[in-house]
Amino acid sequence: MFRKVLKAVGGMLIAFGAIWGLQGLGLLDWPADSFMLGQRAWALYGAIAAFTGIILWRCADRG
Repeated sequence: MFRKVLKAVGGMLIAFGAIWGLQGLGLLDWPADSFMLGQRAWALYGAIAAFTGIILWRCADRG
């Protein structure tokens, strides 16, 4: 059960991190009125979130 939770949280962090990173870099202009568009800080937050998600996913596999 705990592994499934880790994988779910890790997967969500990877997905949200990718979206935040792409929005922060200005590569994803969706939604058009998002406050994250073109903000380099959100690219960094996205990278951190995605990296954390990858770590959680890998920890769940090793369990």
